[in-house]
Amino acid sequence: MAAHRKSAHRKPKQRPFTGPAARTAATLALAGAATATSATGAGAAPAEPAPTAAQVRAKVDRLYHDAEVATEKYNGAKEKEAAATRAVDALADEAARRTDRLNTARHTLGSMATAQYRTGTLDPALQLALSSDPDSYLERAAHLDRAGDRQASLLSNIRRQLSGIARVKARADQETEALAARRAELDKHRTAIRTKLADARTLLATLTAAERAAYERAADAAHGGGPATSADGSTAHPDRAVTGAHADRSAPRASVAAPNSRAARAVSFAHGAIGKPYVWGATGPNAFDCSGLTQAAWKAAGVSLPRTTYTQINAGQRVSHSELAPGDLVFFYSGISHVGLYIGGGQMIHAPRPGAPVRIAPISQMPFAGATRVA
Repeated sequence: MAAHRKSAHRKPKQRPFTGPAARTAATLALAGAATATSATGAGAAPAEPAPTAAQVRAKVDRLYHDAEVATEKYNGAKEKEAAATRAVDALADEAARRTDRLNTARHTLGSMATAQYRTGTLDPALQLALSSDPDSYLERAAHLDRAGDRQASLLSNIRRQLSGIARVKARADQETEALAARRAELDKHRTAIRTKLADARTLLATLTAAERAAYERAADAAHGGGPATSADGSTAHPDRAVTGAHADRSAPRASVAAPNSRAARAVSFAHGAIGKPYVWGATGPNAFDCSGLTQAAWKAAGVSLPRTTYTQINAGQRVSHSELAPGDLVFFYSGISHVGLYIGGGQMIHAPRPGAPVRIAPISQMPFAGATRVA
């Protein structure tokens, strides 16, 4: 019995696979190992290589350029939004004046109706028959006729006022819709600018300190940079501009004389703005974007320029590159997205980009698109 129990609990002896069975087992084992290896590495795809410093710089430059394009579109949309706001306000004022006149006419008509109700009316023939003084009655009747004519005129005036108010209201509704569209356009361009500038800052943050410094030097060289000074000649405050080489206000002025006193005043204003920060949408006096600077410079000379680069280029007489004189507006890129104020000697004063304050730069550093002589 004991021997039987012992043999019953003994594990059966495993026989090794041989022949075809062995080959099948080996194949399954290899397949399982391959599957396990594949599953282990499925979520670990090789990472894309980080962009080089040169690629980062190229992307940042493109983002700054795109932000400037969006800035000029923003400036144009802001002008249209302001015009639409003025139109809506003017129509509201007109509607209020018309309503006041309507209320006055209604009050007068109501007073006349009240007076007639209080005095009552008789048939004119009977009044004449009963009158003790027919001559006096006829005189009063003539006055009544005139009063009736005046009442009819008031009614006609009220009808005109109601019609006029309805027309003004319809125009106001149209202008209000246009204003909403302008504001939506403004928000779209504002969002685009902020997004592109944020992307540029994010990319710049991936550079080392040395790479960032090299980028700033290259960007400043491209835009005419110099020592870091502010508008009053002191060291630029970090809150006003990103660190880097900034234009020196004490840089020698071009020896080429302006063609007239107004151009000279515009150039003088631009020199006084050197070192002030670039801020998109700004027209001074403490910060500027590119078209804001040229607009402010010529405003100081008594000339009103439109707000955007693509409207400023049509604000005067076109001149060729060889005909440039101090005070001329010089434009760059195929989309006319940048403008500076020519000061002679192949140089201009312009507001380059975020982080780069107003400065003197050679006009050869950007693709020249045209020039305009304002006065």
